[in-house]
Amino acid sequence: MKNKMIYLSAALTFVLFASCKNDTQSTTSEAAQTEEYIGKEIGTEHDAEIDKLIAQMTIEEKVGMLHGNSMFANAGVKRLGIPELKMADGPLGVREEISRDNWAPAGLTNDFATYYPAGGALAATFNTAMAHTFGASLGEELRARDKDMLLSPAINMVRTPLGGRTYEYMSEDPFLNKKIAVPLIVGLQEKDVMACVKHFAANNQETNRDFVDVQIDERTLREIYLPAFEASIKEAKSYAIMGAYNKFRGEYLCENDYMLNKILRDEWGFKGIVVSDWAAVHSTAKTLKNGLDIEMGTPKPFNEFFLADKLLAAVKSGEVSEAEINLHVKRILRVLFQVKAMGGGTRAKGSIATEAHYQDAYKIAAEAIVLLKNENNTLPLKLDGVKSIAVIGNNATKKNALGGFGAGVKTKREVTPLDGLKNRLPSSIKINYAEGYLERYDERNKGNLGNITSTGPVTIDKLDDAKVQEAVEAAKNSDVAIIFAGSNRDYETEASDRRDLHLPFGQEELIKKVMAVNPRTIVVMIAGAPFDVNEVSQKTKALVWSWFNGSEGGNALADVLLGKVNPSGKLPWTMPKNIMDSPAHATKSFPGDKIVNYVEGILIGYRWFDTKNIAPLYPFGFGLSYTTFSFDNAKADKTEYAQNDVIEVSVEVKNTGKVDGKEVVQLYSSKSGSKITRAAQELKGFQKTDVKAGSSNTVTIKVPVKELAYYDVATKKWTVEPGKYILKLGNSSRDIKKEIPVTIK
Repeated sequence: MKNKMIYLSAALTFVLFASCKNDTQSTTSEAAQTEEYIGKEIGTEHDAEIDKLIAQMTIEEKVGMLHGNSMFANAGVKRLGIPELKMADGPLGVREEISRDNWAPAGLTNDFATYYPAGGALAATFNTAMAHTFGASLGEELRARDKDMLLSPAINMVRTPLGGRTYEYMSEDPFLNKKIAVPLIVGLQEKDVMACVKHFAANNQETNRDFVDVQIDERTLREIYLPAFEASIKEAKSYAIMGAYNKFRGEYLCENDYMLNKILRDEWGFKGIVVSDWAAVHSTAKTLKNGLDIEMGTPKPFNEFFLADKLLAAVKSGEVSEAEINLHVKRILRVLFQVKAMGGGTRAKGSIATEAHYQDAYKIAAEAIVLLKNENNTLPLKLDGVKSIAVIGNNATKKNALGGFGAGVKTKREVTPLDGLKNRLPSSIKINYAEGYLERYDERNKGNLGNITSTGPVTIDKLDDAKVQEAVEAAKNSDVAIIFAGSNRDYETEASDRRDLHLPFGQEELIKKVMAVNPRTIVVMIAGAPFDVNEVSQKTKALVWSWFNGSEGGNALADVLLGKVNPSGKLPWTMPKNIMDSPAHATKSFPGDKIVNYVEGILIGYRWFDTKNIAPLYPFGFGLSYTTFSFDNAKADKTEYAQNDVIEVSVEVKNTGKVDGKEVVQLYSSKSGSKITRAAQELKGFQKTDVKAGSSNTVTIKVPVKELAYYDVATKKWTVEPGKYILKLGNSSRDIKKEIPVTIK
């Protein structure tokens, strides 16, 4: 969403949450995890009533429904009982209420909401039931605020680690993307609100996003950039989709006939509405004809939009027919009836910022945290004999619900890491806090935030001597030191991509100085996207990765560090050793200028690293536990399969350690000797399982044979190549434990 002001964290009264339920570690059942989530189709039962309404409307009333009439709503028709379609931003929770005609906050006292973990965190849970919980919980908050549509989820691919919205997007893998997106949308829409899946499509960078022309070959488009969108439409039955800013193959995406008509409606059978991103429309007749339904935006009076006065003029001149306009109005009325904003029927009740919702946020956050390194079982922290802990870093107290350029959440509760430790540590342990580094930006060379440049904010990386001294003293005089490092939502932000992978604000130097005086130093990274933590990773004994992790993030983090929660998060993207190892950078195809060619093709993320034999710093799907697991008795139900079969793979997961824990079984497929170019392996299934210490669970993963298909450009069809495949079972893309050969007839 293109905001016209940069939000500064509001000085709010935050309520600390010191207690949590004891049952949070055993969240979802095996059954829930393998559940297929299918959404409810948009009905046509109100069509006669809709046609009658349209017949009574004036042309001005119809046109009023096709464009923004306030910042987040179109125009309703009061005399006919047609309400506005009320939208809300919400990747992290329902955005605060803003003024009707500008970006200034409305200043209400009843628009506080739950701050939920970001998209990257949700994907890191590798837990589809968590995604459903996220959607349902957020849907209830939307209803409490009387909204009809959530402008989310954002499911674009993580093509570059530097992407300003990597924290909000889910993954570099299309399969993980769709498996998290579908239950989220289903959960949301069960609460009688619309999901607006965004940004359709190939919107994978912030640099020049307003005009960059993305060139992707057809096979890559179908196999990598469209699967999550296709599943959102065909399986989750999303009621809305948002057109992107950029061009695709020479045509803006909000007026792109190939994408909006031929693929979205004709191929996928989409029956919902297409909403533009804010100020992403560039024409009147062409935009309508090529599939857009509602134009939203900000920079000018609402009547000056392309689908406002200009559209009325186009109708009067005969350039656009009234029948064309009726088609779009009918689509909008159908979705309003679908979510019971019209037509009677009992609409789902809402609730907002409740203890139950904070618990939902906690559960997601707790399962999202990734343990990257744990030498000599440094974690969980053993408190015997510990009298003091140094807590170091600006990120120990930094709040991320608001911040940056983009949608945040006004919340009464954001538990910081320092808060979390205060809540969870015994009162006998003294916490010595030191800020350590200052979050500072070079105002003269800040980058044109908001005007979309490849140069995000320029940080001041020189440490403040007094702050360093304070941190060193705190570490020296404490039994254990925990450094909270990484990033924040002012640095990782919509509207600009990062310049590089370096840790900002001089943090790397600070970490070295602290480690020099206290060998018992743990490093916790809080960030939404990869950073260069190569040297930090080598020097520290324990490295934990957390996220912009919601209202309860600090409590979840403290529970992981202290061992109340056994970490089970897995990286939803590859962390490279060097930015030039990543495909978009290795091929010198990011960020492009006016045109960007996706030269790497289907080899995005781990597909590139695995196929080219490039060692990552931490691979896709990686995450340690406080216990150990073995995989045994891996087998498929058959050795040969027909094209319409479903492969069932089972494996026994044994917890060989001393504490209960959760493991994610990941299934990758591989085909050698193929007649087409293929990645070395591709994720085709996963399941999280909760295993008691010393026990074992049998995990079954179902893979429809059609999941092994590639897109045949010549026939324009998905094709499963017959022959031998290897199904690989592991707990990351680089740690394969078992291989099962199968043959497809």
